[in-house]
Amino acid sequence: MRRGLALSGAALLAVVAAGAAIAVLADGGTGAATPATAQATATTAITRQDLVDTKTLTGALTYSGRRHLTTGAAGTVTWVPDDGAVVRRGRSLLKVDRKPVTLMYGTLPLYRPLHLGVSDGPDVKQLERNLKALGYGEDLTVDDHFSHATYLALLNWQHDRGLPQTGQVDDTQVVFLPSAVRVTDVKAPVGARTAPGRQVLTVSDLNRLVHLDLDSNDQTLAEKGAKVTVELPGGEKATGRITEVGTVARSSGEKTVIDVEITLTKNPKTKLDQAPVEVELVSQRRRNVLAVPVEALLALREGGFGVEIVEGSLTRLAPVKVGAFGSGKVEITGDGLREGMKVGVPAE
Repeated sequence: MRRGLALSGAALLAVVAAGAAIAVLADGGTGAATPATAQATATTAITRQDLVDTKTLTGALTYSGRRHLTTGAAGTVTWVPDDGAVVRRGRSLLKVDRKPVTLMYGTLPLYRPLHLGVSDGPDVKQLERNLKALGYGEDLTVDDHFSHATYLALLNWQHDRGLPQTGQVDDTQVVFLPSAVRVTDVKAPVGARTAPGRQVLTVSDLNRLVHLDLDSNDQTLAEKGAKVTVELPGGEKATGRITEVGTVARSSGEKTVIDVEITLTKNPKTKLDQAPVEVELVSQRRRNVLAVPVEALLALREGGFGVEIVEGSLTRLAPVKVGAFGSGKVEITGDGLREGMKVGVPAE
C-alpha cells in the first residue's frame, strides 16, 4: 500500500533519516511507466508557485518607549499612580510632599528654571504650547519668548494645581515627555524618600510591540521592515513589521541572542504586559517553483525521495530532489517533471 509523509521541513527529513515510510523504486531507477497494480486512491496536480517557509518563535507582548523617570523634587512621596495607569498631559505623575509633579508633552527635558527674564529658547515655546493646550493664557503667543502673558498663564496654572504661585517652573513641578505614558513600575512607593535624580517611575508609550530574544543563529530571519504574523493571547492574529534588529549579541541562559522589536499594525485588545505570543518569521522564500503537497513525497529505499506519477491507468515512481517547504507544500525538481502532471496522494 502506498505510504506518504504528512510532515514538513526538517521534521520530514528527520523521519526519513530514521528509516520510516519507505517506498521502493524499481531496480535501476528508470522510472518507466508500468501497469498500475496499486494505483493511488487520490491524485493532485504539480503546481508552479511561490513557496514561503516560516519559523515560529515565542516572543513577549509589551509596550514601546520604556524609560525610567526622575524628578528634581526632594521629599516624601505621598501619592503614586497604580501600575498600568495611563497618565496624560496635565495629570500627575506622582506627588512629593503633597505637591504634584505634572506631565506635559515635549521632547526637550526641562533643564533650567523658566521665568520672566529667562533667555529665549525652544523650552519656553514648549511650555507655552502646553499652557495653551491646557486652557491657560487666551492671549498667550506661543513662541520662544517668556512674556508677561506667559507669566500670568503660569500663575493661573500653579494656582489650579495647588502649587506655590511663583510664576517660575522647574523640574520639581513638571516632566516633559513626548506623549501620554503608561506606568509599568513604581520605583518610589508612597512613604519613600526621593531626591533629585533618583528614579521614581518606569513608564512606557501606549503603543504595543512584540519583543523577541532571537537566537543569534537565526538572525538571518529578522530583516528590518519585514512583515510578520503574531498570534496573541486568546488566539487573536495580528500583523506587524520588524522595526528594530539589535546589532549587539548578549547572553541569555545557555544561548546568545539579539534583541528584535516588532511594531504591530494596530494595538490588540489585550492590555497584558509581557504576555507570551507566537511570532511567525519567514525563513525561506522560493519563487516560481514546481511544488506538490508534502504528503505526495515517498521515501526511497536507496535514499532520497520520489513521487508517484499517475498517467491514466498507469503509475510510475519518479525520483525528485526536494527544496523549500511552505504552507504544506514542498518544492520538487527532477527529470521530466512539469506543471499540471498528476501525482498520487493518500486518500483523506
